Amino acid sequence: MHSIKIYNTLTRQKEDFEPIDPNHIRVYTCGPTVYNYSHIGNARPAIISDVLIRLLRFVYPKVTYVSNITDIDDKIINAAKEENCGIDVITNKYEKIYNENLLSLGVSKPDLQPRATEYIPEMLNIISKLIKDDYAYIAEGHVLFNVKKYPLYGKLSGRNIEEQIIGSRVEIAPYKKDPIDFVLWKPSADKQPGWDSPWGFGRPGWHLECSAMSQRTLGLPFDIHGGGLDLTFPHHENEIAQSCAVLGKLENPSAYAKYWIHNGMLQFDGEKMSKSIGNTHLINDLLDKYPGEVLRLAMLSTHYRQPLNWNDKTLLQAKASMTRINRIIGKLDFDINKDKFLPPNEVVSALSDDFNTPKALGEFNILINRFSQSEKKDQKILKNKILSSAYLLGLYQNKLRDFQKSSFNSSDIRINSLIQKRNKARSQNDYDLADKIRNELNEFGIDIEDTKDGTRWEKR
Repeated sequence: MHSIKIYNTLTRQKEDFEPIDPNHIRVYTCGPTVYNYSHIGNARPAIISDVLIRLLRFVYPKVTYVSNITDIDDKIINAAKEENCGIDVITNKYEKIYNENLLSLGVSKPDLQPRATEYIPEMLNIISKLIKDDYAYIAEGHVLFNVKKYPLYGKLSGRNIEEQIIGSRVEIAPYKKDPIDFVLWKPSADKQPGWDSPWGFGRPGWHLECSAMSQRTLGLPFDIHGGGLDLTFPHHENEIAQSCAVLGKLENPSAYAKYWIHNGMLQFDGEKMSKSIGNTHLINDLLDKYPGEVLRLAMLSTHYRQPLNWNDKTLLQAKASMTRINRIIGKLDFDINKDKFLPPNEVVSALSDDFNTPKALGEFNILINRFSQSEKKDQKILKNKILSSAYLLGLYQNKLRDFQKSSFNSSDIRINSLIQKRNKARSQNDYDLADKIRNELNEFGIDIEDTKDGTRWEKR
C-alpha cells in the first residue's frame, strides 16, 4: 500500500497519513455559498479535493467525500430581495451552475452534497447543548459562542485572539461579551427566511452549518477537512471550537477532524483575487474562452499550498501544453477498464507526497514523450500508464469518465456544421466564439487547419 504524506495545518508539519479507519476514509471540504456565479478561486479547493479523493480511492477500499452547499446566508437573502424571489430560486439556480462548472473542470460530484437548510434540527441540538454546558449565551435574540471558554482557540491559525480580531472578518457588536465571540443563531425579521427555535425566529450562523453537516454525514472524528487558506480563520477555527465543546474534548482539536488541508489563494498579477477590488474571474466566463481541462491543468501546475498567479500568460501556457499533449494522447483508444487501471509509481509517489501535482504532471509528460518516441509494441504498455495517470489527475474526463469512450457525435455532418459556424464567426470578427468552437473540436479529437483553400479537418 502506498504511504501518503499530508501537510497538516493543525500541526504545521508534513505527516504520514494514518486513517482513523483504513477500511473507510472520510473527507469534508467546505463548498460555496450559492448566491451568484462562482469565481475561479472557488474551483481550487474543489479541484484539489478531487485529486485527493482520486488518490485515496486508488489506495483505500472505501472513501466517502462530502462537500456542502451553503443555501442560507445574508448574501443570498439580499440577492433574492434584489430579484424579488424566494431564496430557493437563487440557491437552486446557482447550485446548478456551480455543479455544471465543476463538471466541466473534471471534478466529480461529491458522494454527498448536503444543503445547510436541510440540517436545521441538528444545528438547534448543537446550540442547545452548548448553552446547557455554558459554552454559549443568549443576547438580544442572538446565541453566541463564548470563545474564552475554549482554551485552544487560535491553534489552527497560529495567532492569538488580539491578532485575529485585527483585520479579520469578525463582527463587532455591543451585545457580545467579547468581540471575538461568534454567532450561532441570529434573529430574522418578519420578511426574512428563518425557523422557529427556543431563542426566537431566526437562522443559523455560517460557522455552525459545517459542524452540523459534517457530524451528521461523516461522524466524528473524520479524517480530513479541506478548504481555502482564507477559511482558516475565522471559519475553521470556529468549527473546531464549537465541535470540540459539544464533544467535551477541549484539549483535543483532532476530536473533530484529524488532518486539515488548506490551499493557497489565487492572485492576479501578484494581487490577491478579490471581489472587493474587482479582479475576480468567473468560471462561467473562463469556460467560454478555454476548455475546462486547460483551466484544470493551469490549476494543477502550481503546488496547492502555494499562491497561484492567475492571468492570461498562465492560461496560454496551459493551453499550449494541452494542445501538445492532445496531439499524442488524442490518438489513443480510450478503452481502459478498472481491471487494467494501474498508474505508474512515479505519478502515484508524487501525488502521495502532499499532493505534488506539478511533479506528477512532470512524470505524466515524461510518459507522453516516451510514447511519442516509442515503437508500437512498446506503446501498448505505455498507453495504460498514460490513461491511468490521466484519470488520477482528472484529465481527459470527457473520454475517461466511468472508463467509457466519449459519446461525442463525430459524424462528418456534425463536424462540418461546427466548422461552418466557426468560419461565420471569424468572418464577423467574433474570434472568441471561433476559438471556443476550435477548442470544442480539439477536445473531441478533431484537428483543424485554416488554409488558403478553406478549413481542413481530420480525426486523430
